[in-house]
Formats: sequence, C-alpha cells, structure tokens
Amino acid sequence: MTNFWDFSVWGGLNVIAILLLSLLVANVLKNSSKLLKASLIPTSVLAGGILIAVAGVYKWITGNVMFDTAFFGGNGTAMLELITYHTLALGFIAAKTSDGKLTKKRTVEIFNTGVTTVSTYLLQAVVGFGISIIAALLIKDFFSAAGVLLPFGYGQGTGQALNYGTIYETEFGFVGGKSFGLTIAALGFISASIGGVIHLNILKRKGKITLSNKEDSLTRSDEIESADEIPMHESIDKMTIQIALIAVAYLLAYLFMILLGKLLPGMKSVIYGFNFLLGVLTATLVKLIMNGLKKCKIIKKEYTNNFLMTRASNFFYDIMVVAGIAAIRLGVLQDYWGIILIMGVVGLVITYLYNYYVAKTLFKEYTQEQFLAMYGMLTGTASTGIILLREIDGDFKSPASDNLVYQNFPAIVFGFPLMLLATMAPEKPYLTLVILAAFFLVMNVILFRSKIFKRKNKK
Repeated sequence: MTNFWDFSVWGGLNVIAILLLSLLVANVLKNSSKLLKASLIPTSVLAGGILIAVAGVYKWITGNVMFDTAFFGGNGTAMLELITYHTLALGFIAAKTSDGKLTKKRTVEIFNTGVTTVSTYLLQAVVGFGISIIAALLIKDFFSAAGVLLPFGYGQGTGQALNYGTIYETEFGFVGGKSFGLTIAALGFISASIGGVIHLNILKRKGKITLSNKEDSLTRSDEIESADEIPMHESIDKMTIQIALIAVAYLLAYLFMILLGKLLPGMKSVIYGFNFLLGVLTATLVKLIMNGLKKCKIIKKEYTNNFLMTRASNFFYDIMVVAGIAAIRLGVLQDYWGIILIMGVVGLVITYLYNYYVAKTLFKEYTQEQFLAMYGMLTGTASTGIILLREIDGDFKSPASDNLVYQNFPAIVFGFPLMLLATMAPEKPYLTLVILAAFFLVMNVILFRSKIFKRKNKK
C-alpha cells in the first residue's frame, strides 16, 4: 500500500520542482543584473551553477549529498542523470525542421556546415585525447581516454557528455567519468559565453556590427499557426497532441533499442547511448506516417506545429542543461581539476580559431553570423549558437540559423564513426588517436575541396 506522505512519492517531483525553481531564480538574477545579462551565459547554465553552490553549502554544513537525501527520494543524483539522459533525446525529437526548398548554393553551404561540425568534433577529440594521454603518463591510474569526452561535452553538450561519461565509468572503470563529462560540458557553456562576448565586443568596438534590439522582434501569427493545422483548442489541447507525438516517437526509439540490444548484446551501452539518434529517426518515421494518413484523407489537418514543437524542444534542453550541471559531483573530481581546466581553455581556443577560419574562408557573405552560430553550438548546444547569433541577427535574416537545423543530417552521417571510435579509445588509445587525426585530415579535404582542387587546377 502506497502512503502518499512518503518521500518516495514526492522525491521525483521535488527534483523536477527544484530544477524549475532554479531556472526562475536564475532568470530573475539575469534580468536584474547588467553584468549577467551582458555575459550571455544561458539561464539554464546559471541555474545549474546556483544548484551546485547550494548543494556545496549543504554538504559543507551537513556532510551529506543534498540530492541524495530523503526529500529527493534518496537517489536524486541518479534522477538528475536520468532526466539529462531522456531530455537530450526528447529535445532532438521535438526540434523544429524547416520544409523550405533549397537552392544548390544553400545545399553546399549546409553540407559544409555539417562537415564543419564533425571536423570540430574531431579536432576537439584529437587535442583532448592528446592531453589526457600525456596526463596518464604523468599521473598514476589516470584514465587515458578521458580527453575524448571533450567533443561530447563541448561539441554535443550535456546529454552526450553524460552518456559517454557513463559508458567510460561503467564499462571501462573511469571513476568519476560521469562528473568529468558533465563538468567539461559546463565549461563548454562558459567558453561559449566568454568567447562570444569577447568576439562581439571586438566587432562592436571596430564598428563592424550593430547589436540587435531583441525586444523589437515580434512573433507573427502565421509563425504560430498555419491555416491547415488543427485548431489550438478543441476536445484535446494542441500542445497535448505535440507531447503525444513526441512520446510516440520516443517509445518507438525505445523499442528499436530493445531490438538492437538483443541482436547486439555486446553493444548495449553504445546502443542506449544513441537514444537521441534513434529518436531523430523515429520522429522522422512518425512524421512520414502522419503525412501518409493525411494523403489518404484519414486525417484532414496538420497535427504537428513547428512553433509549439520548438517551445517543447527548448524546454527539454533547458531542463537537460540545469539537471546535467546539478548532477556534477565535485568531490570525485578533486584530483582532476588541473587537467579539466587545461582541456577547457584549450577547447575554447581551438574551437574559436578553427570555426572563425572556416567561416571567413567558406561563408564570406555572412561570416560573423555563421561563426557565432557555429562557435556557440560547438561549445554548448544549438540553443547557445542561437543565443549568440541573435545578438547580431535578431530576425534571423542570414542563412546561419537554417544551417544549424539542416546540418544535422550530414553531421550525423559523418559523425557516426567518432561515436564508435570513442568506445575503442580506452582499449587502443594510440591507434584511436592516429585514426582520429587521419579522419580529421580527410574531413578537412572534403570541407576545403573547392579551395584545394581549385589551386591544383591553376597549377
């Protein structure tokens, strides 16, 4: 018999409530502080930092882990990790995709954006892996493949940093692997803010840009709802329909993971780490089914709504970031702080320099917009890229914002081998490092193909 006054009934809800409360507090602080507003630090990152500080004070006073107390069900830290894991996939499933037609030039730019994404992952992996291999030679029992978490923390964000940190911790014995990955991801968001603010201030000082007035940007009614969609309110609310479609897509992804886990039992950890990728595929499948039902006249109106799906996606990403940062266990990282900070600084510098060079070379018509969007995404998430982009392109008139959406397909195709190499890194570090470096060179030949082969022809 369940007693409704037991902490086990309220623990999970208390975790979610404290995450949402921290977002509210962070939002108030950011809007009331000129310094925080100018910093461009995402509210979710600030909220996660607040929770880490509160949890640190609680542990200092009581000696206990705040989220593992009875109030949070006794296992709040595990709950935070589960929330981070699931919201990554749910955010991807809900993410808006545009249906507009693409010109040949735009297709090339989108392809190049996807290749840039993967090339940056590989650069981060090579440099991060190199740092951790050197650290393993100097520090006894240090996990040599820890640096491979740099592209997952910086390039792919909190969810993937947790996924691979968990794989390294459970499958390969990297003590503190989850917290290591989550801390790298948190440093990535800070790097996005620091690098983005410095870059924007340099451009502003040189008179090259005018910062957007975001308050003047209004959402038009046709952006919220098109004429052929189901109404906002009828016997079931339109938002309920969107959540139902997201849930169906994720359920299908889970069924696929069960099937693949039975077919490939030795790769279960990797398969379930790809929950977001399978979620994207099943979301596409659900969309195709809905379009088929509409063509067959079984349903007469469009059920999906881009505006509401984008809101849902942003909600999941906000929760993912704050939960992921709050889940960091600082105690298990006490011997790694020097390495983590070195990786964080180096990750900022190489991501900044490489992406600026690519934007200046291949995206000459909108160099600054492309750079800010890509740098923000490749140190945080797509949302961070959008935050930086909005500072100079508030109405998204440049193609940079669309590039972030469309680039996912080429990025997934080319980036898939990196995910497999990451599981090989702990067992064959030097071979993996060589393969990653070679892969990086190949991707750059593809990325700069027009420049390389043009020069050859001239000769």
